[in-house]
Amino acid sequence: MQKRATNVVLSAITGSTLAGILVAGVALASDDNVPAQQNTPTQLSMVAEKKADQKAAALKAEKAKAQEAKKKAQAAEKAETKALYTGKTKASYFWDDGSGLNGDTGAPAGGKPMQKGLFASPSWPMHTKVKVSYNGRSVVGFIGDRGPGEPSHNGVMLDLDTYTFRYLLDGKKPEDKYNAGTGEGHLEGLKYEVLEWGDGAGTKGAPQPF
Repeated sequence: MQKRATNVVLSAITGSTLAGILVAGVALASDDNVPAQQNTPTQLSMVAEKKADQKAAALKAEKAKAQEAKKKAQAAEKAETKALYTGKTKASYFWDDGSGLNGDTGAPAGGKPMQKGLFASPSWPMHTKVKVSYNGRSVVGFIGDRGPGEPSHNGVMLDLDTYTFRYLLDGKKPEDKYNAGTGEGHLEGLKYEVLEWGDGAGTKGAPQPF
């Protein structure tokens, strides 16, 4: 009888213990403070590789886009600078705005006001588009006036506006519109490239004295 009573007590204690363990397990599973399952090193490595691949793909696409833009710019520049006629000459400078100052002979003959990039030629058609280069610098302008006069018989076949002249000489700005601000009055060996013949009066081809 005593042994049976002891078994009943042990069974009760064991049941209580198991119930307590189950309750504790449920509470632990529902506890918000329990750390979430961590990614394994393999999973972390896969995520890192995926991000690296995405970054590499983005950089590759950006590089391809930049190269395409560069090619288009180079093609446009090549098309723009394709010369119809090239040569070298001695160039002087002028600024004719009708003021009568510093040898000003009047408003430009081409009908457009005096401006940066307006050049004078003794013979080329008015509004001819021309690129001039000197000392590694270049300017694209147009023929908007006639000149130089007498100097053209001595090989001076282009008259550049004061700003272009000074820029080509040393990259600086002139003292004012009428004075380049330097002792140099001519640019020897100026390179010119006719990019487009103008529709105004004049003669295409080699420049002729005024």
